[in-house]
Amino acid sequence: MTTVVLIRHGRTGANTAGVLAGRTPGVELDEVGRRQVADLGLRLSDVPLVAVVSSPLRRCRQTANAVVLAHGTPLEVHPERNLTECGYGDWTGRKLAELGKEKLWSTVQTQPSAVRFPNGEAMSEMATRATTAVRAWDARLSAEHGPHAVWAAVSHGDVIKAILADALGMHLDAFQRILVDPASVSIVRYTDSRPYVVTTNSTNADLGKLLAPPPKKPRGRRKPTDDQAAVGGGLGAADQLPAQQS
Repeated sequence: MTTVVLIRHGRTGANTAGVLAGRTPGVELDEVGRRQVADLGLRLSDVPLVAVVSSPLRRCRQTANAVVLAHGTPLEVHPERNLTECGYGDWTGRKLAELGKEKLWSTVQTQPSAVRFPNGEAMSEMATRATTAVRAWDARLSAEHGPHAVWAAVSHGDVIKAILADALGMHLDAFQRILVDPASVSIVRYTDSRPYVVTTNSTNADLGKLLAPPPKKPRGRRKPTDDQAAVGGGLGAADQLPAQQS
């Protein structure tokens, strides 16, 4: 039951200017974005992360470095090019208000699986490379650190939405229903049977509780294995918390 903490980079000047940054080099966090990721680092400081994997773009590396700095343990940031931003091609660097007038815009909203950006990447290609990369890293870190390992992946809005859509069993055409704000956290727990989406677009949840290791089960007590869903919903996230002392 390896768990990935999906982190969107903090706010940038491109976000506030309403510009599609895409893969433009040098786009970095603004003052608000730096505060956001510093706060996020503190929220994750007690979470026993085994690795931090990041899109190679500057705004993501800044976010990943803030998480590592707050963590206080020697974690290396592993660059992963398959978590980089979608290749928006000729749309890169243009105002969103202007792009909203393009004929392709409505297809991006309603049928993203059919979209290939002019001189750029298809959204389906982006989704495939991102989900494949996350699952590969998850399998690798599970083998190295055990099934209850927790790791972080720092990426971009559309990329994280595609990973979440896959985990939720949604078609890519429905992924615009998912919100992923700057410096937000979404959590997916991967198991042999299915992924479990623990939370999405969180900016203030107690991550220590959401990511607490499961309690040890008393001997002789029969209980569904960790990769089975509790009929009726069980205790929810609380079922993963250590048992309370009486």
